[in-house]
Amino acid sequence: MTPTHTFIWTAWATLAALAMYCWTFYNVGRARGKFGIKAPLMDGPAEFSSMVRVHANTVEQMILFLPALWLCALLRGDHIAAIGGAVWVIGRIAYAVGYYRDPAKRGPGFVISLLASAGLMLAAAGSLLGI
Repeated sequence: MTPTHTFIWTAWATLAALAMYCWTFYNVGRARGKFGIKAPLMDGPAEFSSMVRVHANTVEQMILFLPALWLCALLRGDHIAAIGGAVWVIGRIAYAVGYYRDPAKRGPGFVISLLASAGLMLAAAGSLLGI
């Protein structure tokens, strides 16, 4: 069945973001098993703490990203929103990989994803303002 709506690419970007979120969720569960950390404990070795922080930070960023993505799609267009969504996902993956390797290396991915969210918000706001 082919979807009849006009936001196919934004939907794909949303699914990519959700898949990336599931990857961070999975990494926390895997680290819990590896280090024997039972819920609800959130403390453990640095490797475990990094997995938890990446997942929590991703949840925090999704609250900003998803409304911005869909507002941009509705107000500016599917392709522009999808490009911003793809950049956000790439940034979050870079953030996670950098954080997993060394928390000090999380900065570039954070900046990429934050700029993608800001760009989506600005595009939506620009459309509302007639810019």
